[in-house]
Amino acid sequence: MFRIRKITNPCLEGNRQAVEKIKSIMKQQFSAVSAEQIDDIPRQMTNPVRKKYYTSLIIADDIHGNIRGFAVLMYMSDLQFCYLDYLAVTPGRPTSGVGGSLYERVREEAVSLDTTGLFFECLPDDPGLCRDQTSLSQNKKRLAFYERYGAYPVINTKYETPVKEEDDCAPYLVYDDLGTARPLKASELRKIIRAILKRKYSAYCPADYINMVVRSVKDDPVKLRPPRYARAPKEDEIKTIKNNNLKFRLFVNGKHQIHHVREVGYVESPVRVKTIVREISRLGITEEQKINVYPDKYIYEVHDRKFVNYFKTVCSGLPPEKSVYPYVFPIRNSTRPPKELSVRAGYYCIDTFTPLNINAYLAARWGVNCTLTASDSILGNHPLAYVLTRPPGHHAERFVFGGFCYFNNVAIAGNYLSKFGKVAILDIDYHHGNGQQQIFYERADVLTISIHGHPSFAYPYFSGFREEKGEKSGYGYNYNFPLKEIINGDEYREILGKALTIIEKFKADFLIVALGLDTSKGDPTGTWLLSAKDFYMNGEMIGRLGLPSLIIQEGGYRNRFLGINARHFFKGFYEGYTNRKTKIRNKEIRKIQT
Repeated sequence: MFRIRKITNPCLEGNRQAVEKIKSIMKQQFSAVSAEQIDDIPRQMTNPVRKKYYTSLIIADDIHGNIRGFAVLMYMSDLQFCYLDYLAVTPGRPTSGVGGSLYERVREEAVSLDTTGLFFECLPDDPGLCRDQTSLSQNKKRLAFYERYGAYPVINTKYETPVKEEDDCAPYLVYDDLGTARPLKASELRKIIRAILKRKYSAYCPADYINMVVRSVKDDPVKLRPPRYARAPKEDEIKTIKNNNLKFRLFVNGKHQIHHVREVGYVESPVRVKTIVREISRLGITEEQKINVYPDKYIYEVHDRKFVNYFKTVCSGLPPEKSVYPYVFPIRNSTRPPKELSVRAGYYCIDTFTPLNINAYLAARWGVNCTLTASDSILGNHPLAYVLTRPPGHHAERFVFGGFCYFNNVAIAGNYLSKFGKVAILDIDYHHGNGQQQIFYERADVLTISIHGHPSFAYPYFSGFREEKGEKSGYGYNYNFPLKEIINGDEYREILGKALTIIEKFKADFLIVALGLDTSKGDPTGTWLLSAKDFYMNGEMIGRLGLPSLIIQEGGYRNRFLGINARHFFKGFYEGYTNRKTKIRNKEIRKIQT
């Protein structure tokens, strides 16, 4: 299993090692490229103004950090085109599908930037252009690969003219119209060729050579070489390139149904997921995704290993239809858990209504898989993701479970994404997000904010006070907004606005929203008065942050209105996000052009 993700900032903790590995691979595979040029790639990524193009890395790696392949992509916004500088698969590893997946991701990126097309160089398959013909076979395979996507060499120009007499195998300039079938104008190509040769090869290509190649473009529209290795695909056969920025990727915990507690008063039921899916599907902005399996190490980074092992062991040993509820708690001595597993439940739990049963661990564990798959989707430059899972998680702390929660999905995602940037967690469940607070209380890289009912009347009662601000390096990075027992939508949004201002000042790279729909009027676990219209307005406010956003389902138990409220929230979020993102992108383009 591998994932495709985009790196724009090589300085972040989770990216530094990947960049160093890629540099090492390049030095092995691209002997003609100097070490100085390779080392310059990270510098170019952090300073696009220097050479007038943005540089990003698109990498294929696995969950252990092994690099399977990579692409280096340049974006010249003033001329609205992308240039693929390198695409390589790591030698010595299984390569099935990696190269194709990387190229498809590169094409998606070029489409999302609204470019004229994608350009790159490819060594020639013409024996007349190469004195040393040992590479011709490999060159043919590479050009055949690109032909499958509708990418062909530009012909009738002098682009493949050697700069110096001793140069051999001067490359073709290849053009991929990204499935648009749009003719390329001669005037466009002249500017693009000049930009490539001047900005990328200025140290090697003299001005008279650049002018000669530019003047050689005569055909209008530009002509491409006909296919040599496969028939030209028909228009309806070319793969559709989706702009995934316009969809919420939906990650549903398919194992949630097995966790069905039928005891009277247990409101956390499977119908919640079905109700939400039915309503949000009406919006047409979601795409359900496959869930991958992740190792336990990501749970151990957030939850105590002894607690995790206990949870797994006790659940596997219980008979069907039997639940264990904690009834004895370690008030006097919390350091010595009892031997009997059923009694030990109180050692790891904070209440008397969260059961352990044969399916609780499996359902919660698949929720973690959903969460980490969604996190990787965010890292893969698909900036909107929604994890629809149950049981919920935001009450689970490092050492304990409770409040229907076993593994803290929000905290696991926050810890995972924090390796790649600053994370802001916004908990808008009716109940305090005590789990995230406890787990990140001494950390400054993850901002935790919770808007909730005051602990004087709302679960979990013993945390969520305004004066709880964090400790040590985390002081000032935990915010609680405990609110009165009855509030309406206008009162709520006044506080939400303050929370969003804090997130903006924090300059987060990622936003995680713990989505509680139990703030709804009539919810059996809450006391507030929010309506469907309020959920729309709240979502729109949060979406306007314009951040890559992972939304994780927490509470919400009024099944009659649960899906309707969810639909209104996501409609508002989507509209707020897309409007803000358009403004941000236009501002960035103007900045680099000036």
